[in-house]
Amino acid sequence: MKRYARIFGYLKDYKARIAVYFFSIVLSIVFSILSVGMLMPFLDLIFKGDNGTGSLVEVTTNPVIKTIRETLVSIIQGGGTNGRIEALGIICLLIMVSIFFKNLFIYLSFYALNPVKNAIVNTIRLELYDKILRLPIGYFTEQRKGDLMSRTTNDLAEVETSVVGVLEGWVTYPLTIIINLVILLVLSAQLTLFVLLFIPIMGFIIGRITRSLKKQSRDVALKSGESVSILDETLGGLRVIKAFNVESVLQLKFRRVNEDLVSTKNKISFKRDAASPMSEFLGVSIFCAILYFGGRLVLGNNIMEASAFITYLALFYNIINPAKSLSTSFSNMQKGTAAIHRIEEVLKAPVTVDENPEGKQIKSFNAAIEFKNVSFSYDDFSILKHINLTVRKGTTVALVGSSGSGKSTLADLVPRFHDVTAGELLIDGVNIKDYSLKEVRNLMGIVTQEPILFNDTIANNIALGKENASEQDIIHAAKIANAHSFIEHKENGYQTNIGDRGSKLSGGERQRLTIARAVLKNPPILILDEATSSLDTESERLVQDAINHLMQDRTSLVIAHRLSTVRHADEIVVLQKGEIAERGTHDSLIAQDGIYKKLVEMQEVK
Repeated sequence: MKRYARIFGYLKDYKARIAVYFFSIVLSIVFSILSVGMLMPFLDLIFKGDNGTGSLVEVTTNPVIKTIRETLVSIIQGGGTNGRIEALGIICLLIMVSIFFKNLFIYLSFYALNPVKNAIVNTIRLELYDKILRLPIGYFTEQRKGDLMSRTTNDLAEVETSVVGVLEGWVTYPLTIIINLVILLVLSAQLTLFVLLFIPIMGFIIGRITRSLKKQSRDVALKSGESVSILDETLGGLRVIKAFNVESVLQLKFRRVNEDLVSTKNKISFKRDAASPMSEFLGVSIFCAILYFGGRLVLGNNIMEASAFITYLALFYNIINPAKSLSTSFSNMQKGTAAIHRIEEVLKAPVTVDENPEGKQIKSFNAAIEFKNVSFSYDDFSILKHINLTVRKGTTVALVGSSGSGKSTLADLVPRFHDVTAGELLIDGVNIKDYSLKEVRNLMGIVTQEPILFNDTIANNIALGKENASEQDIIHAAKIANAHSFIEHKENGYQTNIGDRGSKLSGGERQRLTIARAVLKNPPILILDEATSSLDTESERLVQDAINHLMQDRTSLVIAHRLSTVRHADEIVVLQKGEIAERGTHDSLIAQDGIYKKLVEMQEVK
């Protein structure tokens, strides 16, 4: 049950509702047993009547039935010839009242528990989303986006139906079985002990069927994640898929994954669905054994009266359906175990970069960003080695080098998307880890190579992170970013929805919106990650002009793909294989006749 510890942990916040649920279930079971218990006096009344003295034949020692019988005897004795008819009416009324209260308390139990189940699922969903927001950038380079989406949708739905959905079964069915068994023990200890011999056999057989569901359910979850990943890649790469005529390749890949998914789901269904009929067959088999053994007690030994035996059978039948439902619940729980495991893999993933609860506040940037012998590795693979670099306030430092040289990783250390694995990164002489993470990131504005926008209005995308921004502030930022003119020509101006990831805008327009967003934030430190590398000439000029406006009076760390854009940087740092190979101004690096000069010449030839 360790796997369900998280689910049980949530229940402590709903103790009052759980108490109401438990109380309602017990009362519903009591009234159910009472309605069935009326069979005994009813059968006595119909088939035995009185013994000639006006009183019912009494051989049972059951205190509840005895009390009811005594009440009925008094009615019969006081009612004359109509006494037995009045007694029959009372029995029918008691049955109706018992059934009414049984169902009333069942409804109250659902009324108490359903909000708890929904709240638990919602809590897990929120925890998953919050954890995804807290996890470091490096975590997502190792995980497929589709698989993460599957965990937050398919796996969570599985937990909802297979685990949380059967919460009532973890209480209702065992209580129903236990309370009914107690009553059966009172009616006939000998017959009940005979029944109890068969229950372990029944449990063993059902357990063998359900035990293998866990592994197959995990396979289903993995295949579902793979299917969502393929779909996500297809939607993101439709242009390339169509351009290279690889629709059939993707169709085959998607079909194979889904065929494996269907095959595994069928295997699970076969085993899960076998649990319920198997438990019913075993229950009926035990029922028949009781018929034979109990019948002998009535017919052969006169140990038990017939009305008590029939009531016993009816009460035992009350156990068969809960036992069958309980076996189905265990099957579903095994199926949901794999989903819980996959969700917990995300929830328990280590947050290597997190907020420092005692972090120092930093409201302004005053001196410099310093890399002191900084190294960074990921999964034992060294990406940066012994970096020593100072970015002073108000200067522009450009990072250049071939792909894979470590430029983006070096820049990602400044907003703490990653933490250094060796050395120190300081801001104004203080280790960046000693500051509040939120405060550090408030000092920075980032413009990436791929514009990251959201399915919202232009105004809301520009004002991202600046909730109190006025319309005038947004327009002013857009003008600085050379975006105001194209926004004005949109149908709804600043209230135009830009579609998923800004799909309704051109590349240059998207990039200018991200620059406007950075302008509005007005950060003292600016990180530009190849912001113009994917644009056409006209868009590049507009974006570069916007960037030049943005960089005025700021400290800038620029990752440069087109070297012509960083000629005037205060310092150019050339990275090669994670190390600083050269550094200096444009003119001094050209004079060195080294790596930088070769990169410049290669671009000029192009």
